Amino acid sequence: VQLQASGGGLVQAGGSLRLSCAAPTTILSVFVSNDMGWYRQAPGKQRELVAVITSSGSTNYADSVKGRFTVSKNNSRRTVALQMNSLTPDDIAVYYCHTKRGQTTYWGQGTEVTVSS
Repeated sequence: VQLQASGGGLVQAGGSLRLSCAAPTTILSVFVSNDMGWYRQAPGKQRELVAVITSSGSTNYADSVKGRFTVSKNNSRRTVALQMNSLTPDDIAVYYCHTKRGQTTYWGQGTEVTVSS
């Protein structure tokens, strides 16, 4: 079972992208009841948490993206989105969506974001 991430691409510095992550119906209860996170992994760096939205809709962001990125969730569509504005070359990475229940984790396949300066 895998989450389906999409929306990456090439954008100029200062531009915007909107990533989307869809959960299959087989894990609907996990999607609705647990935190959904967006992570990213830049070349040569470790994967880092970018944004989280809880089951109640609370959000948290890495300091590096606060004020620029917004995470949102649509339970009826089983999707979680990451709106990314004012992108810089520091945001270049492969972005992954994630959720977990207990010891079981679910990852998206990753969607690549490239920012040209």
